[in-house]
Amino acid sequence: MRYFWEYGQIILNLLRFWLVPILDVVLVLLLIYAMLVVIGERRTLWMVRGFIVLLLAASLSKQVGLVLLGFVLDKLVVGSAVAMAFILQGEFRRLLEQIGRGQIGQLLTVTHRDPPPQPDSVVDELVDAIKELSQNRIGALIIVETDQPINEQDFSVPGVRLNAEVSRELLQTIFQTSTLLHDGAVLIRGARVLSAGVILPISERLASRQLGTRHRAAMGITERVDHCLCVVVSEETGSISLAERGTLNRPLTSSKLRELLHSRLSTAADRDAVTPQLRSLGKRLRSQFVTFVQRLLHRPSSASREKR
Repeated sequence: MRYFWEYGQIILNLLRFWLVPILDVVLVLLLIYAMLVVIGERRTLWMVRGFIVLLLAASLSKQVGLVLLGFVLDKLVVGSAVAMAFILQGEFRRLLEQIGRGQIGQLLTVTHRDPPPQPDSVVDELVDAIKELSQNRIGALIIVETDQPINEQDFSVPGVRLNAEVSRELLQTIFQTSTLLHDGAVLIRGARVLSAGVILPISERLASRQLGTRHRAAMGITERVDHCLCVVVSEETGSISLAERGTLNRPLTSSKLRELLHSRLSTAADRDAVTPQLRSLGKRLRSQFVTFVQRLLHRPSSASREKR
């Protein structure tokens, strides 16, 4: 009986002085890892890393006894958290949606996504079609996916599936006023025109009266989905606009549009480059954690043998 009592005391002491702090650290690491998986963008990872360093500095200053420095760092941490909530609102929304759906396991799983091919010929065909439509003052609305597919639930109406190769002639034909699909948007995934006649949600922001339904739809879809671009051609003026994260860049020339598309689509490859690093990091963390727990669980048994 005494042996079980002593063994229980050892387990309690182990939980109190070892496992609880380790569990605290592990949960924080898992939360950070889930944030990195959801974000998955190289440039944004530097910002998250800076926030983590600032958080650790604030915690360390409190432990050391630097009260004033800890107070200032705490305010900086709160301000940085609020700023990140605005900058990464799309990522935080996706994080909260997965938590609300109970998809906790998916937050810790890095799914491999092959980046959609965006060869220069696709951009050239797209820009050439936009240029012709602009000169003829034919309205157009084109969505271009960047690093991951868009969920069709984000559309008001998914549209008609085409799954055709991107070409200047096809895009110009779709947006002719005599066709049945000219009123909606065209969805481009990689080098394919996936669907046409897509009805997009309208932005609820206060916008200029000069902006028509196409421009407000471009703002609406890029507000809801942060991994896409939306090209708009005005039917009245023929001006070209590019919507990204709810903001319109207008008016644009065809050469400026080509430059922006090349720069935006080339950064999509950098986002997926983070995925193998996160996968290897997750494997190393899991293996090291399992090894450490096994060593800890092995110590009480050896200590009890010595007492015996």
